[in-house]
Parts: sequence; structure tokens; C-alpha cells
Amino acid sequence: MAFKTHGSGRPQRSASSFRRGRPSGGSGGGARRKGPAKQYIHPSKFINQAVTKEAEAPYESKHKFADFPFGAELHANIRAKGYVAPSAIQDQAIPEIIAGKDVIGLANTGTGKTAAFLLPIIERMSGIMLRPSVLIVAPTRELAQQIDEEFRIFAKGMGLYSALIVGGVPVDRQLRDLKRRPHFIIGTPGRLKDLIERRHIQMKNMGFLVLDEADRMLDMGFLPDIRRIVSEMPDERQSLFFSATITPDIERLVNDFLKDPITVSVRTTETSDHVEQDVIEARDKTHKVELLADLLSQEEYSKVLVFGETKFGVQRLSDHLSNLGHSSVAIHGNKNQSQRQRALKQFKEEKVKVLVATDVAARGLDIPNVTHVINFDTPQTYSDYVHRIGRTGRGGARGRAHTFIDQ
Repeated sequence: MAFKTHGSGRPQRSASSFRRGRPSGGSGGGARRKGPAKQYIHPSKFINQAVTKEAEAPYESKHKFADFPFGAELHANIRAKGYVAPSAIQDQAIPEIIAGKDVIGLANTGTGKTAAFLLPIIERMSGIMLRPSVLIVAPTRELAQQIDEEFRIFAKGMGLYSALIVGGVPVDRQLRDLKRRPHFIIGTPGRLKDLIERRHIQMKNMGFLVLDEADRMLDMGFLPDIRRIVSEMPDERQSLFFSATITPDIERLVNDFLKDPITVSVRTTETSDHVEQDVIEARDKTHKVELLADLLSQEEYSKVLVFGETKFGVQRLSDHLSNLGHSSVAIHGNKNQSQRQRALKQFKEEKVKVLVATDVAARGLDIPNVTHVINFDTPQTYSDYVHRIGRTGRGGARGRAHTFIDQ
């Protein structure tokens, strides 16, 4: 199925104004992205007509949430959340974590793994007076924030408190939160390492370690920070690793940090197989902007995630789309934490139609009902592509992804 372009339904003047004064290529001017050179990905890898989601048999859980040996308050919070039957990772990991075992959880993003580790740890924290006792490490501010929000829902009324320790925001409030001696510390590696080394975080009572999206943290170069953080923790602890893949680096971490771990693997076929994908040929950046605006004018493009390569280009594209009448927000590394959270909230609640993002949003975030993912700029690697388009086609819904390529 070849993608049919829809003609130049947008005024030439508007798209040209987006381009004026900017070099072509990438998603905006400014310094080139540092790091490894972008991999060449053959355009055929951006095309997939088979939507196989319906062919997957639904998971039949062995338990109901009511079967787990949780206290009355936690069960009440689970019911209030509307949870009845656990997902595969929850069904299989929760009993092992409750039993006190180290666990390696292999699961795709969006499978409910946050609840899989939060619920049993919250239960095991009941009556424990040592604080802080739980350290949860995530690769991005957004994922850490998401984990903290879920913790607050599940721990409501139980007398358990958390501190969110992430970069990109002033440290003063975080220091105040730490002085309350929270039970849970949830954060990103860089800021955690900094505050541990400055002795603002005491690690001597830490009985639980969770590394979420471990593969992503290693991809982002956080391995030295993680090793430094864990070196401060007691040897006697329960450690939980969650990852989409097992790589040699992950295996080394497992051997160093976990004791006789149980592996729970519920990985399914790569997300890209469930998403209908196609390419859109564009002559140049002006043409790309025109085609994107045409797509967004169609009714079915109701909740669209657009990926760009550079922080500057993402912001510029988002502003331009808003000027054309397509409500849009952006998230990228130049936004502070509150700005990023506000943009995500607006998009999740469908107060805006378009979220334009760098790859900071490609992993770990649970954004429901994304109708389309559009790669305005091609990703650095095919793995990044798979994670980008994994934002759509979730929970059995039909997903679509388009990638702009040179004509």
C-alpha cells in the first residue's frame, strides 16, 4: 500500500516561513547532535502492512488482584484504580517479589510493570520503620514522575511517602522532601548520584532496589552512575530489574547486583509488527511541513505524536503547527520538568492534538490512545524507531506510523 500524498493544501507562504533562514536537513538549525553517527535505515523497514494485534491470544491470568496477600488498604486502592485481573508481568512477578526474591522482569513498555513492582513493595513496606528503604531508578524524568504518581495512588492513606529526585528542576524542594525521610526515593541516575555523594541521601537502610528500563539507562550512558549508586547500598537487599531486552551489559549488571534471581519473561513480538507503517516521500523540509499539516487536517489524526531530531527543531515545528491551527505542544531537553509535565498532561488529556518530541519521549511513557506516530525526522537507529512507534497501537487499538523520507 503506497501512501498517497494529499496535495499542497497549505499555503506555500506558511511552510516557507518555517524554513526561512534555517539550513535544510535535521529538524532545525543549531549544533549537530553529538554522539554516534546516525545509522542508515533502508526505507523498506519503515513499511509494514500487517496489523497482527488481533492474532494474539489474550493473556489468561492465574490470579485476580483480590487473590494477592495484600492488606485491606492496598486492596481498596487497587479496586479504586479499577484493577481486577493482572497483566502477564503482574500475574507472574508479584508472587515472586512478595516472596522476597530478586527478579528480572522482561516486558515490553506499556505492560503494567510499574504496578508489578510497586504493589508488592508497598505491601512489604507495611510496618517497616526504617527510612528511606526503597530506591527506584528510572532513565528519564517523565518515567520517574509517572512512577511517583502511581505510587501515590496505590499508597494513599497508608502513611507511606516518596521523594522525586530528578535533574532539570531546582534541588531545593527535593532536599526538603528528603528531610522528611521518605520511605520511597524515585529518581534519575545523575541527580541521585549527585545527592548521594553530597550525603543528602542516606543509603544504609535501603532494603529494596528497582532499576526500571535498565536497557534504556545503559543506552543513555548511565552505567557508571548506576554502579556508583548501588555501591552505596547494603549487600542485603531485594533487587528488581525490569528491561525490554537482555544485553551483555545487562547480564553483567545482573551478575553483580542480583542474588539467585528469578526471571519473568512476558515479552511479545516487537511492537512494530502491530503497527501499520508506511513512508511519505517529501522533496524538502518545506514540502514535509505542508504534508504534515495536510495529515493533521484529517479527522482520524486526533492524537498524534511527532518525533524530531533536535531540541530547537522540535520546538520550532510545534510552534509552527500551532500557528497553522493545529493545537500542539513540545517536549525536549531544553524544557524544565514542570513544562514537560504540563505538556504531557495536556496531550494525555487531549487538550491538544499534537505532541512534538525528541527521543526523550520514546521510551517508558504510558500515553494512551495515540492514533498516529509521525517521524518527521528519521531516528538514529532502528531500535529507536521501534520504540518511537510503540507509542501507538497499544491495548489492542489500531496503530499507524508514518516516516518522512527523501523523494
